[in-house]
Amino acid sequence: MSPEVERFKQTLRSHAERKGHAIALWGDQLKVDYATLYAEVIYRQQRLRDQHVKVVALALDNGTEAMLWDLAALFEGLTCLTLPPFFSPAQRKHCLEQSQAERVIAGPDLEVELQAAGYEKSGEFWRRTFNGPNPMHEGTAKLTFTSGTTGTPKGVCLSAESILRVARELDQASKPTDPQHHLALLPLAILLENIGCYAALYAGATLSVPSQKTPGIQGASGVDLPKLLGCLASRAPESLILVPQLLLLLVSAAEQKAFSPHSLRFAAVGGARVSEELLHRAQRAGLPVYEGYGLSECASVVCLNRPGARRPGSVGRPLPHVEIRLAEDGEVLIKGSTLLGYLGEAPHVDEWWPSGDLGEFDPEGFLYLKGRKKHQFVTSFGRNVNPEWVEAELTQRRHIAQAFVYGEAMPRNHALLWPHRPDCTDADLAAAVAEANEALPDYAQVHHWTRLDQPFSPANGLLTANGRPRRDAIVERYRAPLTESVFAQESAS
Repeated sequence: MSPEVERFKQTLRSHAERKGHAIALWGDQLKVDYATLYAEVIYRQQRLRDQHVKVVALALDNGTEAMLWDLAALFEGLTCLTLPPFFSPAQRKHCLEQSQAERVIAGPDLEVELQAAGYEKSGEFWRRTFNGPNPMHEGTAKLTFTSGTTGTPKGVCLSAESILRVARELDQASKPTDPQHHLALLPLAILLENIGCYAALYAGATLSVPSQKTPGIQGASGVDLPKLLGCLASRAPESLILVPQLLLLLVSAAEQKAFSPHSLRFAAVGGARVSEELLHRAQRAGLPVYEGYGLSECASVVCLNRPGARRPGSVGRPLPHVEIRLAEDGEVLIKGSTLLGYLGEAPHVDEWWPSGDLGEFDPEGFLYLKGRKKHQFVTSFGRNVNPEWVEAELTQRRHIAQAFVYGEAMPRNHALLWPHRPDCTDADLAAAVAEANEALPDYAQVHHWTRLDQPFSPANGLLTANGRPRRDAIVERYRAPLTESVFAQESAS
């Protein structure tokens, strides 16, 4: 057992001995105290040991069961793969095949799917035998799949040392506010939320893990707002992990007095760029929001704003376990807690991981991100523009649910827009674009826009399964409106 795993297990044992009756896990109805949590994890370790396997996959909704099996696999030294609920059946099958997961713990809703993938039910486990060499990197505790920009997910192999070091640093970062109740809104298959849950247990806090239907989380990007607000009101969490769109919903609700953030002490936000204006709105509404930055290949969080060290617009300073430097072209390079390697590929041996993100530091060591290196386009005036920056300004204000910005080799930038509501008028969209443009320099502003006739989605091939735009596919589909109107305008002038 690695030192980090031993430390975490000793921490949970200490909680069980010193505060055994304190609530550790709170599911939809069931509450599990720390004494029971520790005993249940030890019991499940033995159940896994009896199976004599190396890789176990969890295909469970958020809940106490998912968390207990996750901890049991971690302490037993197995590789644990948690399948995202928003992956398609084909993607889930790909993950199981690639990982050679010999056991799957799943809900009854996946019975037909697992049988079709060659698994047989045996008690609480689904079993399958794989032949041939296992492509897993030695020492992989957590296998997380990123959908990236293609339909085939890519496996990232992470050690227990890496993920638990990050969990400890997150616990330390939030210590000044001492949150004692963390609510997991995101699926546990999201590495950031998974590690956030470990951090809450490190702290001896109550970890709320309701099923995704309880807070109204639907797939990769759908939210039932009344359910979300009802869940927050009834649970009164002190810490949350948010993606920008969830933050936008909560800020808007707080501004309309439909949500009170009085119980919140620490809300980390990450996963995509957050506009500075949204962060200021959150601050004015009373949400204690701390933006961070991380990537799966570095075991999630590498930078984080924190109490006493916060700069809106930055992603914070590097956490103590990592070093960050910038390449000559501004790419963010990261050292510390890097992946063992991609599943089925050669081990990662370089000290520094090229993130693919562009950034710059201020004199006090706060990192500011400037978008993805590969998504950057160059206008016909030679100015570099990172579209995520502009898209965040558009979607994190009013009216605009989805935005895609393009301007490669063009004199003016063009945006494709999808509104939040069908009754949103073109005048409303124009006003939202004008408002966003006020926060942008001229070369990054949106000069032309087109209202979409349907939203981007995984079904039409324009979003990945976890909600990221397939940029090449969008450009190909909408090449005419993206380019013709701009050049027609230039010719007329």
